[in-house]
Formats: sequence, structure tokens, C-alpha cells
Amino acid sequence: MADRKIKIAVIGASGYTGADLIRLAAAHPRMEIAILTANTHAGKKAHEVFPHFSALELPPLIKTDDADWRGIDAVFCGLPHATSQEVIKSLPDHLKIIDMSADFRLRNPAVYEKWYGTPHKALDLQKVAVYGLTEHYRDAIRKARLVACPGCYPTAALLMLLPLVKDGLIDASDVLIDAKSGVSGAGRSLKQNLLFTEAGEGLSPYGIASHRHAPEMEQEISKAAGREVIINFTPHLIPMSRGELCTSYVRLASGATVDDLARSLESAYRGEPFVHLAPEGITPATQFVRGSNHVMLAVYADRIPGRAILVSTLDNLVKGSAGQAIQNFNLIFGLPETSGLEQVALFP
Repeated sequence: MADRKIKIAVIGASGYTGADLIRLAAAHPRMEIAILTANTHAGKKAHEVFPHFSALELPPLIKTDDADWRGIDAVFCGLPHATSQEVIKSLPDHLKIIDMSADFRLRNPAVYEKWYGTPHKALDLQKVAVYGLTEHYRDAIRKARLVACPGCYPTAALLMLLPLVKDGLIDASDVLIDAKSGVSGAGRSLKQNLLFTEAGEGLSPYGIASHRHAPEMEQEISKAAGREVIINFTPHLIPMSRGELCTSYVRLASGATVDDLARSLESAYRGEPFVHLAPEGITPATQFVRGSNHVMLAVYADRIPGRAILVSTLDNLVKGSAGQAIQNFNLIFGLPETSGLEQVALFP
């Protein structure tokens, strides 16, 4: 039947991305959550790990090795990097896989090994994985068996930068990205720097000149520019649970204006359901997209001649992870791209 439920599984259901995937999938008109795996919580009910699921009828948490994949149509994988590849390699061929980890985002195995410190263990799959930046790889995603969803920082930065690089309006070799994210971006495991008393009332950079999202951004910007590009990227941790904002500083190409940048973005995202330029007089802010799959962009002239300031914001757990994963799922299964993602931002 054309309107039958599509049975899904969530691997790594006890993390923040897994939880937001469940939250969104529970309201999806065509999804049936059939399997939830979480090895460290196997045997528990979902609401024992996430009490906000107590009103939902969900399958119990099991170990991934105990899952019966017969009858399952799609798997969402929310495991940490360097663990997804071996699990995904072992899955049956009939499954469509949407991976929210970093394991299949980088096309060059040597680059993966350099930044993640271990050789890739599923090279055949890495070769066929499609980068899941929906608005820029839509046609390939529709035909993919394995989609590698981008990281949250790359999603926010690339949605802003790629049209401008492709149109030759900015100097791709002179890009500085100052990014800030809520603490959920660091995962749910206990870490001293994420304790309330240490993360609260403060702002701190991390991964300076070494964050693993940098090569992902460089991969895509280099492809758009037609040459190898290195960017300057510094992320910061801010004391809120979710949300992300990237401020990018760029040099205009010869003869280009800030108005040209705005027109490029308007053209690139005309008709897109989730990527929007901020209305005149509105400055993008995380609270304008919180809980939604929307991205807000804005372009400003810098006081320094020949330069521009670009601002992009999204919810790191939705468009930056689980929401984009569902957007890609919708494409794979021929559903309206907005299915299950119609939520307006939660404000205030």
C-alpha cells in the first residue's frame, strides 16, 4: 500500500541525537518506530532513559546485536564517531541507512584517518556514501542506500557559504568562521567541562585549530571552489542546551557587492522549505529556530572595505542532526520533504 507505515530503527537511541530523532519520528505520518537500540541501557523502557517519552508507546531498548532486521526499512544511526562504521557494515543490504555520525562524511580515507586517529574500517561503504546536506545533494540522496548526514557546524556554515563560493562572489581562501553551540552538541556522556557549575555563566572556545568539523567544511568548499581550500574555524561552547550560530567573515571577490551575496542566497534557496534569509531588520538568533528544522541566514557589509559578515543559525539537534536526517529519509522514500518537520520554532 502506498500509505503503509515505513518501519524504522534507531541505533544509539539513548543519546541526544537519538532522542530528538525519536521525538520527531513519533509525529511523522509515515514512520513506525520498530527498533530502538542502546547497548548500555538494554532491557530498559525508553521513558526510563528519557522521561519525556512516557506518553509514547515505544519498543524497549535492546542491544544492537539482538535486533531482528527483517521487516525494517530504514535505520538511523546515532552512534559516536569510529563506532558507526563497523555496525553499519554488518547491517543487511536491504536497509536504507541514515548515519548521523562522522564516519562516512569524509570522502578521502587518509583525511578520515588523520582527523579521527584510526583507519576507516568500511571503505567500500565510504566510497558510496552520499553527503547528506539536503539542499545541495538532493538528487544523489534520493538514490542513496547510505547517507552521511553533515555535522551541525558544517550544516550551518555550508548552507551559507556554498552558494557564494559556487557563484564566485567570495574568496574561498579567506574564510573565518566563528561558531557557537549549546552543550548538547558535546553529547550526553558525563564530562567535567559540561557540568553546570563549569559550563554555566561562561563562554569557552574548544578544538582550536583542531576541530574535526573543519575538514568536512574544507571538503565541500574545496569542491565548490574547484581547488583545495583551508578555512579558519573556531567553535565555542555556550551555556544553553541547544542552538547554534555561525558568524563567518569573508573577502568579497573583485567587483562583488554585499547585495550580490544576498541575491545569490535568495536564488539558491528560493522555494526551499527550511532555509530562509532573515527579513529586513531581523538579525538571526538561535531562539528564532529552536526546536525546528529551519535555518536563518543574513548578510552584512563589514566596516572593512571589500569584506562581508555572514550569520547563520540553526538548532544543532534538529537541522544540525535528527531533523536533517528525517529530511533525507523523506527524500529516499519519495515523501514530501517536510513530512514530520513542520514544527515552527519554540519561542520564547
